[in-house]
Amino acid sequence: MEKPSLWRSIVQSLRGEEHDYTAESLNRAVFLLSVPMVLEMFMESLFAITDIFWVSHLGKNAVAVVGITESVMSLVYAVAIGMCFAASAIVSRRIGEKDPERASQAAGQIVVLGTLVASGMGVVLGYFGEDILRLMSQSDAVVEMGTPFIRIMLGGNITVFMIFLINAIFRGAGDAVIAMRTLILANVINMALGPCFVFGWGPFPEMGVTGAAVATNIGRGIGVLYQLWHLLGHHSRIHVHLYHLRPAREVLHTILSTSKNGIAQLLISTTSWVGLYKILAMFHEAALAGYTIALRLIMFMLLPAWGIANAGSTLVGQNLGAERPDRAEAAVWIAVKWNTIFLGVIGVLYVAFAHPLAAIFTAEPDVLHEATRSLWIVSLAFPFYAAGMCFEGAFNGSGDTWTPTRLNFFCFWLGQIPLAYVLAVTLKLGALGVYISVPLSFGVLTLWSAVLFRKGKWKEKKV
Repeated sequence: MEKPSLWRSIVQSLRGEEHDYTAESLNRAVFLLSVPMVLEMFMESLFAITDIFWVSHLGKNAVAVVGITESVMSLVYAVAIGMCFAASAIVSRRIGEKDPERASQAAGQIVVLGTLVASGMGVVLGYFGEDILRLMSQSDAVVEMGTPFIRIMLGGNITVFMIFLINAIFRGAGDAVIAMRTLILANVINMALGPCFVFGWGPFPEMGVTGAAVATNIGRGIGVLYQLWHLLGHHSRIHVHLYHLRPAREVLHTILSTSKNGIAQLLISTTSWVGLYKILAMFHEAALAGYTIALRLIMFMLLPAWGIANAGSTLVGQNLGAERPDRAEAAVWIAVKWNTIFLGVIGVLYVAFAHPLAAIFTAEPDVLHEATRSLWIVSLAFPFYAAGMCFEGAFNGSGDTWTPTRLNFFCFWLGQIPLAYVLAVTLKLGALGVYISVPLSFGVLTLWSAVLFRKGKWKEKKV
């Protein structure tokens, strides 16, 4: 049979045509999965860019509010993405085993568990929102402006939590197109409503920075409803029925045992970002605001790169389920190659054009200075980020969430945070020391991950 052309493959991928990725050629399988996954992650990155673009018009205090809140929200992301590792690994393994019923059962249990966890976190974090903001900032103006924003974002975390989790189910099943369409829908709504609520356009109330939180949660909430419509049997490969939502002890035990290391893994890495923000807060608001802008620009490209890493991760789970471990390993190396090329080129562009890129978001000289130098310093290690996320994705896709958890602990808690403090405070480099600590710690993480990946113990993991 004649192989489809490149453009025909792209069309097939974006239409969501069903494929057996355990039988496709590996280059083609990585490509078919990567296209919708990259677009999905690109859409997720637009949330960050859109919000910071409109909020930056309100001044550096408003940007600092978003940056601090996002650093705290990263704890929510840690729990959600930790559960995503379990969701993707278990569902992809069942699909590779040609057992769609057990895949649907796992999906149902994951949705119920995720809803309970997100709701509990929303109540607690939303209630203590002001206290959290005051703990993170020494500015009364930032606390006063940001309290409604942080309460809405933390209290309404279920929208982003479930978008992450249900999209992981779809990706594990190889149904990345629905995940992509979910983020497109949510982003279009957020981009349309954002300036309306922030500036009070038309009939909308002028809510300032709080309006960005309202628009984001509305967009993501509608995205979750779209996901649930598909998950309940409308044109998706996973069909969840009511009986799949009844507690199943064995399945829940598997999910929790796989999730706990994933959650710890992400909590370690995300609390390290909170630690960096806390160190930056020791200096001045411009450093916080500038780093927030730089980080949003960096995530704008890192998230699409996660799409390629996720393609490799999905292929690891499905091929291990089909008892083809050598094919799983080869898929990861293909993902590493293309991701390194992609992010390597982006890193060069970010280093070369750091100043004009940062200038899109701020005209304040002190903020622009911090955003520019933090952007080009962190961007120097883009190739390391590219390879590292593929190796860690392979571990997580196999269900071996302990290995990247251990790596994150040593490289971030025992590496990045102490290094940032020593450079910034002890050696008196200030905010510059914090920026330098990021590429150094990620470089060590990637090299260590590569060594453990080559040893191959992850191929023996059972889920």
